[in-house]
Amino acid sequence: MTAQSSHASPILVTGAAGAVGSIGRNLTEMLLAKGHKVRALVRREDERAENLRQLGAEVMQGDLTDLTAMHRVIEGCASVYFGMSVSADYLTATVNTAAVARHHGVEAFVNMSQMTVTQMSITESTDSPQHKLHWLAEQALSWSGLPVVTVRPTVFLDGFFRLFAAPGVRDADELALPMGGGKTSPISAVDVARAVSVILDDPTPHIGQIYNLTGFESADLEHYARVFSEALGRNIRYRDVPLSGWSEKLLGAGVPAHVVKHLSVMTEMNKQGRYDRMTDDLFKLTGQKPISMYDFVKLHASEFTRHGTAV
Repeated sequence: MTAQSSHASPILVTGAAGAVGSIGRNLTEMLLAKGHKVRALVRREDERAENLRQLGAEVMQGDLTDLTAMHRVIEGCASVYFGMSVSADYLTATVNTAAVARHHGVEAFVNMSQMTVTQMSITESTDSPQHKLHWLAEQALSWSGLPVVTVRPTVFLDGFFRLFAAPGVRDADELALPMGGGKTSPISAVDVARAVSVILDDPTPHIGQIYNLTGFESADLEHYARVFSEALGRNIRYRDVPLSGWSEKLLGAGVPAHVVKHLSVMTEMNKQGRYDRMTDDLFKLTGQKPISMYDFVKLHASEFTRHGTAV
């Protein structure tokens, strides 16, 4: 793909509205800043969709599992970023999007997978239904004939450490997670989006490649609690909470059972040391080191701090 053709046709970014730690939202902004046209797919029209329009994106509403919608969304796009949150419909959405992308002859299909797939095979899986869907999706994409680039990040800073841990840090000065003593190398969604933006800026050299993305360091939760303490200026302790109670609390808050099962398996794998992994793929792609836990906590300090408490 030439630079001229890639800039003339839009890049489709799925999941563009996103929630906490959205890759799609950050990617949209980065691609627009590079001068690309971006077609941003959202599930609903709301304030986040309007914000994307204000950035300069062409916003379209649709569902990844809807065949008609995906024809409308993909037609005319040079390349596709496919990313979807944890969902029981993940495989259907992947294959539906891929089939339509192939029909319309896209020149690059960047698939957001998960790093655990690196440890999986036709004989090795995990107890997470989402891990299995990601593995199956990668198989289908490899059979599809599409020009695929696979990105496999490890656990996100924005999930366990910002979304799930923030209430405990804010209200009880504790990092309360069922992660055991295993080490993990969390990465921020912004860093992942930055890597994808580099790939989509000039996809040709990356076709067929797999990039495993990890964060700044691999360490246990006791270490990260000390980092939180330093960043926030108050003592934060790590409390390894029982998985059963933690899972029940998520279910009670309305988190789907599919998602809770996936997160629960991730915590068990962390205890086994299976998230103790480091690569330099992010640096090779972007020339930048990933954001550290310290800088991430400082960046989001208000979310970890009780109202009226100085940071």
